[in-house]
Amino acid sequence: MDYLTWALIAIALCGFMAYSRASLTSFTIAFTLLMVAGTFFNVVSFFSWLVFAVIAIPLNVSDIRKQYITKPLLTMFKGIMPEMSKTEQEAIDAGTTWFEAELFRGTPDWKKLHNYPKPRLNAEEQAFLDGPVEEVCRMTDDWQTTHELADLSPEVWQYLKDNKFFAMIIKKQYGGLEFCAYAQSRVLQKLSSVSSVLSSTVGVPNSLGPGELLQHYGTKEQQDHYLPRLVKGDEIPCFALTSPEAGSDAGAIPDFGIVCRGEFNGEEVLGMRLTWNKRYITLAPVATVLGLAFKLQDPDHLLGEQEDLGITCALIPTDIDGVITGRRHFPLNVPFQNGPTQGDGVFVPLDFIIGGPEMAGQGWRMLVECLSVGRAITLPSNSAGGIKSLALATGAYSRIRRQFKISIGKMEGVEEALARIGGNAYLMDAVTTMSTGAIDLGEKPSVISAISKYHLTEKMRNCVADAMDIHGGKGVCMGPGNYIARGYQGAPVAITVEGANILTRSMIIYGQGAIRCHPYVLAELSAASNKDEQQALNDFDHALFGHVGFAISNICRSVWFSFTGSYALSAPYNDETRRYYQLMTRFSSNLAMLSDIAMLTLGGDLKRRERISARLGDILSFLYLASATLKRYNDEGRQSADLPFLQWALEDSLYNIQQAISELISNFPNKVVAKMLTAIILPLGCNLKKPSDATDHKVAKLMQYHNESRTRLGQGQYLTREPENVLGQLEQTLEDIIACEPIFDKVCRELGERLPFYNLDIVAEKGLSANIISQEEADLLITTEVKRKVTINVDDFDSDYLKAG
Repeated sequence: MDYLTWALIAIALCGFMAYSRASLTSFTIAFTLLMVAGTFFNVVSFFSWLVFAVIAIPLNVSDIRKQYITKPLLTMFKGIMPEMSKTEQEAIDAGTTWFEAELFRGTPDWKKLHNYPKPRLNAEEQAFLDGPVEEVCRMTDDWQTTHELADLSPEVWQYLKDNKFFAMIIKKQYGGLEFCAYAQSRVLQKLSSVSSVLSSTVGVPNSLGPGELLQHYGTKEQQDHYLPRLVKGDEIPCFALTSPEAGSDAGAIPDFGIVCRGEFNGEEVLGMRLTWNKRYITLAPVATVLGLAFKLQDPDHLLGEQEDLGITCALIPTDIDGVITGRRHFPLNVPFQNGPTQGDGVFVPLDFIIGGPEMAGQGWRMLVECLSVGRAITLPSNSAGGIKSLALATGAYSRIRRQFKISIGKMEGVEEALARIGGNAYLMDAVTTMSTGAIDLGEKPSVISAISKYHLTEKMRNCVADAMDIHGGKGVCMGPGNYIARGYQGAPVAITVEGANILTRSMIIYGQGAIRCHPYVLAELSAASNKDEQQALNDFDHALFGHVGFAISNICRSVWFSFTGSYALSAPYNDETRRYYQLMTRFSSNLAMLSDIAMLTLGGDLKRRERISARLGDILSFLYLASATLKRYNDEGRQSADLPFLQWALEDSLYNIQQAISELISNFPNKVVAKMLTAIILPLGCNLKKPSDATDHKVAKLMQYHNESRTRLGQGQYLTREPENVLGQLEQTLEDIIACEPIFDKVCRELGERLPFYNLDIVAEKGLSANIISQEEADLLITTEVKRKVTINVDDFDSDYLKAG
């Protein structure tokens, strides 16, 4: 054995041990054996052994390592890491990590993903969807709601109360429905296919609000009083968090309460004098009980030594003197009940604090823990449901509407937009299913909820814009027959609430993901803040050297995957999906490597480098979206007919991951490091492409006729074939148009004329006169012509009707 051979073996051994994430002990033993072999073949000298000993002994002897390596690094770590605020710490501590942690660690376990149980509805939940949900969809007229009443009708409001729509999360012991998160999502998706006002009205009380907070933190007296009344609809709840000076920065709320003595209901009690000014509060104009977040102060030390107790949550009946509600905001012509609430020096007892006086100052923790669940349900479900319905409607319209003597759905420009709608609808439903499934498994997935909220509302906005482009004048002209305009107008509403999307992407997703999902960062931070110096040193030592090995491993894995194209990786299925699993594993290792290098080179400055954080968050997000889509495909029996939807969603997600990596590297502050990252991760450049024209064509084609894949795409939406249901009638028209096409072709062929595909009643008359078609076929042409005109026509009004008031 010569020196070069031994060196190559040493490099290969190091690479293999790092790739397989061997422990420090295993690594040392393996290299010791290699040194022995080198000595035997006379290629390792005494000096080489001396160098090896100088490195290996300090690393493997715990006391030496801690004293001379770990301790100085711990001191340095404390110096460069920015101090974490209390609200940031509580946000980090809230919730749990789930499969997103697998994606962050470089070695996702795909079998583990597919072994998670598929979410299912129980008999009671399915009956609710088939019964009360179907009925309230039938009762709701969105044009009446949005244009004539600026509210749901009194009959719909009463039906929602009578059938416990506001009590889906409340436990049965209080009379609630106690539905699982997946069932709540299915309900909201179906409601959103009829009216976003309806779905928002139902969604908010079942998300972050008094019901959720009471069940988790309320006293028994509060639970026994309020929860049965919320179930019956005797109380309408809202929750007031956002202030004019504190939107996404909710921890900066200026609203305050002062602990003091005062009179309430004729008695002197210990209480709080509250002053607040909130806005954007859904259901505030009609709420009877107000959940209020404020900062509680105790200047006279009536509760203890601490003066600033922190953010606190309380329940305030809105009929108390000084509580101002009733006025409304007007959010983009989607007039769900939303408005301001104010109070100036309103005195209430301390017992109004959710959980009682002992929960004073615990409000922020309560809120972020509940938000980690609710944010994964309401807005993602409303967005997914709306786009699922719109995907079917736009596909049908594209087949029915003709220009230049062909269906517009055959035009390649329309196909491109249709594919984006269909592919995203498939992905969005997959994400809501997987995310709510995690909640039903007991998780509180704060990172997943931020990913779901941001990406699904953004995809909704883009898809509804594509649908508007396809519909053209049909989408622009509003009226009872327009099923797209209100969604188009209201899309930005979902973008702004529950954490503005810009900040969710640039700060929250990766800000929480990097700390919560990384296997060592949270442990390092905890050790650095530990007041027990010896315990801090021990914990930091364990985390630090685990982190070092983890980082080296991901560098080696990234190099290997770039060199081999990741083709050698195993995948759970050896079919059309195999390549997707391989690429996602590669990108997972890239994410882990990029995160460690960003944290190492930027340190605490990474917190302020929002565009770097945003791109790292994009990588994690699209890995999660793609994982959910693969799980859906697997859970639904790996239907080969659905492959175009899967392929579009996966190829779009993988392309976006590649773009995020490329943009991150090209904008990385340290240009030397950037060149190294390019050589390791993208040595051949960006070779992944957007979904191909052929894939677009397959997706668009599936959306334009009735088939099992299209049925699965729109599963659970309100498509009942009733005269009042515009989408149901559109589905019927599509069916009739498809049935008429061969009849029309037969008439044209026999007459020797190429007739235009309109005035089908005249075509029927010609076909009957020439004995080409039967009376039954003629009747179908005649009735379909009526429906076709309804589909392509738009509403018009008397001028006076359109005047406000």
